[in-house]
Amino acid sequence: MADKLKPDWAGEDFLSRCVNRLIESKPLYRLMKNQARQVLINTATKKGIPWREDCQKLEQSPAKSLFEQINNPKVTYPDYYLVPFHAYDEGNLCWQAAFEADSATHSMALRVWKNENLTPEVAQNRLRGNFQQVIENYSPKVVRDILDIGCSVGISTLNLHRYYSQRQTQGNVPVKTVGLDLSPYMLAVAKVKDERQEIAQWVHGLAEKTDFPANSFDVITIQFTLHELPGKASTEIFAEALRILRPGGVLAILDNNPASPVIQNLPPALFVLMKSTEPWSDDYYTFDVESALRQVGFEYKTTVPSDPRHRTIIAIKS
Repeated sequence: MADKLKPDWAGEDFLSRCVNRLIESKPLYRLMKNQARQVLINTATKKGIPWREDCQKLEQSPAKSLFEQINNPKVTYPDYYLVPFHAYDEGNLCWQAAFEADSATHSMALRVWKNENLTPEVAQNRLRGNFQQVIENYSPKVVRDILDIGCSVGISTLNLHRYYSQRQTQGNVPVKTVGLDLSPYMLAVAKVKDERQEIAQWVHGLAEKTDFPANSFDVITIQFTLHELPGKASTEIFAEALRILRPGGVLAILDNNPASPVIQNLPPALFVLMKSTEPWSDDYYTFDVESALRQVGFEYKTTVPSDPRHRTIIAIKS
């Protein structure tokens, strides 16, 4: 039987509408939001992630003092970014979200292989490594410039930069990597965590309309960002990525896989909690990414399951 395009709990299905009605109730929403947050923290702590300790360290770090240096006052936040998500009323526009993002990201990787006794670092490296193996089949021979869209606190950016830097050691070709995000709070933390200053630039700005010149990058990635966007915004970001990629450059997307049996068969308690913290879930799980890529002018290449929960989508600028 062919894979379903989306889970039953997303879109306009009866189950999805019932869940959405529950979430529309403010008292129930607050309850579910708080429950989702506690589940995430407790799961991470049980798996060996020192959530609270790591947050305290970041609170005491220079991150807050870097805010003005990172923040671009000319940025106008789109409406989709100003709704509560990830159990934070301010979304990603607050210090709590930024200080907890590192722990949450490592916890997410552990959930992929929850029945294996992996450390957070091993799970994270496997998650990113699987993604990079797919990109490798389509990357230009020489990669000089990389952009990581929706880079958050920089875990994806540093991992990507190190992969391509090691890949090109023999050719002695330096790699310049840029991280782009809409949250100056996340970027301030990214700058703190980039202890060796490996990343060329952390940029606060819109992915739909960047200030980068045309034909600037060889590789652009969008990792775990599309599920936080309405389809219209995703399409606009694809068009901008096409503009700033060099001919032959690759756009690589890593995100939840709607066809994954794990995603399809989430227990009701989990998908209700997830939808309460991910306001654009219905948009994402009903959005035809491949068609949108073709629509803006990309040469779509492939969509592959890169782990039990996630898919990698590859497109090329001809």
